[in-house]
Amino acid sequence: MRGLLARFVITCLAGQAASFTAPLAASGLLDYVGQCVPFARAASGIEIYGDAWTWWEQAGGRYDRGHRPREGSVIVFAKTGRLPLGHVAVVSRVVEQRVLMLTHANWSRQNGERGHAEQDVTLYDVSPHNDWSQVKVWYRDNDGLGGGIYPVKGFIYGGHPSKQLTARNPDYVGALIDAYAPR
Repeated sequence: MRGLLARFVITCLAGQAASFTAPLAASGLLDYVGQCVPFARAASGIEIYGDAWTWWEQAGGRYDRGHRPREGSVIVFAKTGRLPLGHVAVVSRVVEQRVLMLTHANWSRQNGERGHAEQDVTLYDVSPHNDWSQVKVWYRDNDGLGGGIYPVKGFIYGGHPSKQLTARNPDYVGALIDAYAPR
């Protein structure tokens, strides 16, 4: 009986793992609905597991890290009251010194639910020293930058990013307007 139970548990866990990662492989990166961590892992090729806020420390000694965005790098948001598990996203385009676009999942609500992937979302560096330690993120519900400022640990480099990270013709002007035009 124990052997049968063990096989059942293993089969169930394997099924859960397959269904957990299948959406990324089955339909395409932007059709994903779920948490930010598996999305960022699939989109960036950076093989780190666990809550988003732990990625920065886990990357130490395994991946290069820094405080300047590069296309394909993963940005790690710190754990806060608003982000109790942190957040990770993948840089899809660097627009200019304080503006970039990222592709991520589970940020804005779409059709009333969270978890959807979003491509080429504006991220604005609002840190006093232009070091990407504090950012504002475009928020679909506001149709512009959200009001919150989020602390960032930095960028993790060295994965093999998906070719679906950015649109064929990203809206650089829109990203700059989002960042610099008052609402």
